[in-house]
Amino acid sequence: MYKNLAAAIAAACFFSLSPFVSFTAHAEPLKAGFVYVSPITEAGWTRQHEQGRKAVEKALGTTVKTTFVENVAEGADAERVIRDLAREGHKIIFTPSFGYMEPTLKVAQEFPDVKFESITGYKTAPNVAAANARYYEGRYLAGVAAGRMTRTDVAGYVAGFPIPEVLQGINAFALGMRSVNPRAQVKVVWLNLWFDPSKEREAAMTLFNQNVDVIAFHTGSTAVMAAAQERGKMAVAYHSDMRKVAPDAQIIAVTHEWGAYYTARVKAVQSGQWETGNVWGGVKEGMVRVGDFGLKVPKTVQAEVLAKQKDVASGKLQPFAGPIIDNEGKMVVPAGQTLSDAQILSMNYLVAGVQGKVNK
Repeated sequence: MYKNLAAAIAAACFFSLSPFVSFTAHAEPLKAGFVYVSPITEAGWTRQHEQGRKAVEKALGTTVKTTFVENVAEGADAERVIRDLAREGHKIIFTPSFGYMEPTLKVAQEFPDVKFESITGYKTAPNVAAANARYYEGRYLAGVAAGRMTRTDVAGYVAGFPIPEVLQGINAFALGMRSVNPRAQVKVVWLNLWFDPSKEREAAMTLFNQNVDVIAFHTGSTAVMAAAQERGKMAVAYHSDMRKVAPDAQIIAVTHEWGAYYTARVKAVQSGQWETGNVWGGVKEGMVRVGDFGLKVPKTVQAEVLAKQKDVASGKLQPFAGPIIDNEGKMVVPAGQTLSDAQILSMNYLVAGVQGKVNK
């Protein structure tokens, strides 16, 4: 599934940012479209993809014209918006939300000359590529920081949907915490939505009332961070650095970077070299990083996390290396073994130390 990973990541992260082809003064700029699942806020999931779009414009200048549509619900609305962008002459369309995968594939069949990029999807077609990041690597590292910082040994996690990507993050976070604090427990609240600031805040407050003193989340707004700031708790920022929202609460941020990938894919269309594929890049490729430490985090903890980040990049540290037991007592990764990509991508359980169940 990932046989083109190395070449695609190399293209995304290491190519020069000058266009592959020369455009005459009369050439029409390539039109690139972006569809966002939530409004563009000051930080969060959509903000990171908007930064990626701006990176394309900065790198390619007048040879490209980008368009975005924000706050598009998954499902029928997404299909309509994607189809409209294709009809309007966009030659590459980025759809960064898991629920956009099927609408993207459906529209792609109608427009074989348009290239589509299903971000966080996993299905491909001749004119549909898929790309995602190994967010779980950053989650593990954030868990190390949380394990060092907690005083109650109880962390909270506000989660969107129980899909493998989210389960990977929860499990990696718990494993990171327990690697330095074996007493640590993680309490999860499922929202079954990606973006609803009021519900995200309510979930965070519920967890803080259950002895949680550090919280993480996999939703789209900054509401959990704001709640932690209000309650005097600690929090792990996700998607973006959120210290502007929670200057006292943030201990670390797990961020993802899309600019290099988006720029390379647009350039590939310009040069006629675009190919479908499936990219899954992480810390090593620069698509995921941790940092942006809060002022409360001791230098020793910062140094420990950054050293482990280097170990993840080199392959020395594998977040899902055994022995790993799930929270029902079953051995899921024996000692001396490491989960394969296929096993990580189909994850459907919670590890020991996580309170809760997965609806299967």
